[in-house]
Amino acid sequence: MTDKVFICIDLKSFYASVECVERGLDPFKTNLVVADPARGRGGICLAITPAMKDLGIHNRCRIFEIPKNVRYITALPRMKRYMEISADIYGTYLNFVAPDDIHPYSIDEVFIDATNYLHIYRKTPKEMAVMLMNAVKERSGICATAGIGTNLFLAKVALDITAKHVPDHIGYLDERFFVEMQIIGEIAKNTRES
Repeated sequence: MTDKVFICIDLKSFYASVECVERGLDPFKTNLVVADPARGRGGICLAITPAMKDLGIHNRCRIFEIPKNVRYITALPRMKRYMEISADIYGTYLNFVAPDDIHPYSIDEVFIDATNYLHIYRKTPKEMAVMLMNAVKERSGICATAGIGTNLFLAKVALDITAKHVPDHIGYLDERFFVEMQIIGEIAKNTRES
């Protein structure tokens, strides 16, 4: 049996990235908050740009939690627009894989069963992820991150634990490496407790 390969793709700071792209701004260099200021300083920020995250500000914070010395742009939430962009990006994936192999997880995240496409495109799992991420960036201007795994769970963990912390925004986990990580975690825990 052929090993399965799943790619979990997440659109980085999706709502904030959409707002930046439509204003001709770089979300990695622009401080932008998606929030409704009419809700007062206790209003929740639906998204902030990666530039703000780099300042130590947490996503989904309240407006009053943004340090007073941080200058930023506020964009009103536009859910209909985000859904349109998400659907357009889904169309990008359809240029490469069949609908049966795309499993939407949320407005900004999908799982793709890449197993049967690696030989078609003559790509490694990482090269396939790069191809999809580049296609999304080219079509929408939005940066994506990807987790690659031998099942859905490992692809998601690779995305959440490793992809967001490496320069190429791509993480990989298989069963063997996952078990090794658990063992290392247990050893570290036991060392701290002794």
